[in-house]
Amino acid sequence: MPTTSVGESRNPEQTMSMTEDAPAGRATTPTDTGTATRIIPVRHYGTWVLGAVVLVLLGILVRAFAVADIQYSLVFSYLTKPTILGGVANTLKLTVLAMVMGLVLGVITAVMRQTNNPVLRAVAAGYTWLFRGTPLLVQLLIWFNLALIFKHVMVPGLFSFKMNDLMTPFVAALLGLGVNEGAYIAEIVRGGILSVDEGQREAGHALGMRYGTMMRRIVLPQALRVIVPPLGNEFIALLKFSALAYTISYGELLFSANKIYTANFKVIELLFTASIWYLILTTVFTLGQQVLERRLNRGRRSSQSLAKTLLINIAGGWR
Repeated sequence: MPTTSVGESRNPEQTMSMTEDAPAGRATTPTDTGTATRIIPVRHYGTWVLGAVVLVLLGILVRAFAVADIQYSLVFSYLTKPTILGGVANTLKLTVLAMVMGLVLGVITAVMRQTNNPVLRAVAAGYTWLFRGTPLLVQLLIWFNLALIFKHVMVPGLFSFKMNDLMTPFVAALLGLGVNEGAYIAEIVRGGILSVDEGQREAGHALGMRYGTMMRRIVLPQALRVIVPPLGNEFIALLKFSALAYTISYGELLFSANKIYTANFKVIELLFTASIWYLILTTVFTLGQQVLERRLNRGRRSSQSLAKTLLINIAGGWR
């Protein structure tokens, strides 16, 4: 049977026949001379070896948890215990209120960073530097022990309180988480503000708007699309950081689990129960974040399509 060398040419029927008979996954490309060149994909054996190693390690880990002295039935039975549910409610309350406080502080600080007043800019920069540069756990402990510095909180002629009575575990946890979160949100909002084109601000000034009105009605609504994704991540991180309030005896989820396992010594089971609740809460809020982002992106696409339609109409008018 005659053979064809690489340098020889085949007729179109031979080239088509060889292309159709090529194995699946092997592409053939006809050259300028009519010769079909077979392209063989590179085999990555290292990734398969690494995948096998990962599977083996995962199997060892699963087996270790399976044979361990853990009563997994208790993990799920404690999910709906009143003490655990109370801890979940306290965690949600603390997280939401701290996030609201952080949002207010963050927006105010970000706006202060954009003003021309050097005092306001310095105060805002110092606030973000201080609370982003020190550990959150240390801040919580300082707030909780603030009575060592200030014995009383008073406004002459209005009220006076002992700091020990005022600084409860909830108040200390709220101030610690909220003020710390405000420093991070300030940088997120500032980045969103800087993402808005400078011409938008100039247009607001040209219309005679004050700085606050211009920020509220022009800049911040446009910066929202940039702010929302990292803000959602901050909320989820704050939900997990709320577990640090356990150190100052606030009755959140981890503290509630600790209260139970110090009595029955089912430490791992209760920690797993708390972890499942954290996973449930973070998953729910992650889905909510995705829905909100889609709505914002839909509005962005609508505005882009509207601008495109206007440009087409203007171009048609010029014709």
